[in-house]
Amino acid sequence: MAKLVTIFGGAGFLGRYVARRLAKEGWRVRVAVRRPDEAGFVRTYGHTGQVVPWACNIRDDDSVRAALRGAEAAVNCVGTFDRKGRNSFQSIHVDGAARIARICLEEGVRRMVHVSALGASTDGASEYARSKAEGEAAVLRSMPHAVILRPSILFGQEDSFFNRFATMASRGPVLPLIGAGTRFQPVWVDDVAAAAALGATGRAAPGLYELGGPEVMTFRELMDRMLHVVRRRRLVVGLPFWLGGLMGSVFDAGRTLSGGLMPSPVTRDQVESLRTDNVVSLGARGFEDLGIKPTDMDGVLPDYLWRFRPSGQYSTIKESARNLRS
Repeated sequence: MAKLVTIFGGAGFLGRYVARRLAKEGWRVRVAVRRPDEAGFVRTYGHTGQVVPWACNIRDDDSVRAALRGAEAAVNCVGTFDRKGRNSFQSIHVDGAARIARICLEEGVRRMVHVSALGASTDGASEYARSKAEGEAAVLRSMPHAVILRPSILFGQEDSFFNRFATMASRGPVLPLIGAGTRFQPVWVDDVAAAAALGATGRAAPGLYELGGPEVMTFRELMDRMLHVVRRRRLVVGLPFWLGGLMGSVFDAGRTLSGGLMPSPVTRDQVESLRTDNVVSLGARGFEDLGIKPTDMDGVLPDYLWRFRPSGQYSTIKESARNLRS
């Protein structure tokens, strides 16, 4: 019988790519999610019964134990941007990660891959970064031979970064940015999934890997790249951090008063995160050590951002027509 891997958050942005890769390698895949009825699409990643959505809440021991029973490997892709509440940084990034690792040890799961974030640090400027570092430490206490991945901002068809700002560009003439000069190293989601698959199958040495794409660019430069792809001219305005912090505080308060119903375009903690560059550390192990050549943005962005162009799918045809000679 094929080996079994449990992927926590396996229907999320990164998790679905990990599930697809491991299914193609012949593994049975258990996709552990809170709402399995909404994760039926993962079944198509393999043959009948190979990839199965599984109800699981990482805040509950019995739920996690049931999801891990019989598994050879586990991958934790669960993350949150909620600072408070039931699914807070503490409950998901720290306690949830610790619970998965501890039960992996108890159930005899041989390998664990834990997805953290670039910039995770016990003395990080943001609570998000500190909670990610605490989660890494908690995992290593139970699974000292775990593979820990720290990716930069992920991009890909379902991303919440380029898609979000491309939507804003299609609706208004101005793109406001907090931390316009902050540097990022965006990484294609499937490259990170490839790294996770290597860890789950035992082909990656245990330890910490920082994963960034081949290009380092400021926030403003990334928006200029996105605008070029979507064929739009917009005014990119950098906002000072003090104003961003004020906006974040207002949105945080609104979300709290509305019981979480009010959307929050930016939180104060995210503003704090933007004060620090999100790039791979000098000398850190990364894609090269895993034998993976990271994919550049130009090879991926046009494949999914075309729908934000003024004429959508017809933009290329119209541009070609303008070049025709009468």
